Amino acid sequence: MKPLAGKVAVVAGATRGAGRGIAVSLGRAGATVYCTGRSVRGSLSNMNRQETIDETAEMVTAAGGIGIAVRVDHTVEAEVQALFERVKAEQNGQLDLLVNDVWGGDPLTEWGKPFWEHSLEDGLLMQQRAVFSHMITSYYGAPLMTARKQGLIIEITDGVDNQYRGNLYYSLAKTSVIHLAKAMAEDLRPFGVTAFALTPGFLRSEAMLEHFGVTKENWRDAAAQEPHFLMSETPAYIGRAVAALASDPEVHLKTGQALSTWGLSEEYVFDDEDGSRPHWGNYAATIGIGASPESDNGETT
Repeated sequence: MKPLAGKVAVVAGATRGAGRGIAVSLGRAGATVYCTGRSVRGSLSNMNRQETIDETAEMVTAAGGIGIAVRVDHTVEAEVQALFERVKAEQNGQLDLLVNDVWGGDPLTEWGKPFWEHSLEDGLLMQQRAVFSHMITSYYGAPLMTARKQGLIIEITDGVDNQYRGNLYYSLAKTSVIHLAKAMAEDLRPFGVTAFALTPGFLRSEAMLEHFGVTKENWRDAAAQEPHFLMSETPAYIGRAVAALASDPEVHLKTGQALSTWGLSEEYVFDDEDGSRPHWGNYAATIGIGASPESDNGETT
């Protein structure tokens, strides 16, 4: 079944991690997915990682959708504007889904330091990458949706509340996009466009596997360093959450909310790649830590 056949999506920050998992799941559901980010073959970003949006787009196509890689620095307004002009021209003005997953804050976060000892330059750059980029992207993406009086904007974040996440700059970035989703929802409501925030649990991304020195096959070995990792989830889990949301004809009822993969897995009944159904919310409540994976031990999540 291809419930999203004929639908058009933009996944901003589709190079790796949650963005890649979301893009591939949308492709599996039949969507045309514009995969954007800064790393392309032959020209990697300063994140110094090997994943590229070209690979992601190929994975989308292999899964059954149409993957289109477009190099975009979402902090550069002209590049974002050009992206949506291209989408408008190529898709006859159609844009059904925009996922704001641009992050780039991991190398900028100095865990364990009070804000006045943290690099101010890095803290401000984190806001530029993880908040301003989302604002710019939505600014140019939303008009394609309001013109057709339909569409969905999803803000990917960490956590479902405003609690402190262990680092002022990190916390500000992640809670800001939750409010961004809520505020956009109000402005978009009269136009029939939906917006909300969505968080994964402890994400078992490519970078996190490398951090613990494990692979997809032996990832459980990382529990010797971080026991919470046993409750981690793959990027496919949040991908399946987004695909379920985008396929739901009643998704507008969720506008303005802050949602989670674990909560949605109960509502839409989907599993992770290995058939498990991680529930970070229940796990966090049981052991007495915050609902945000970062709130307990930011150095490892």
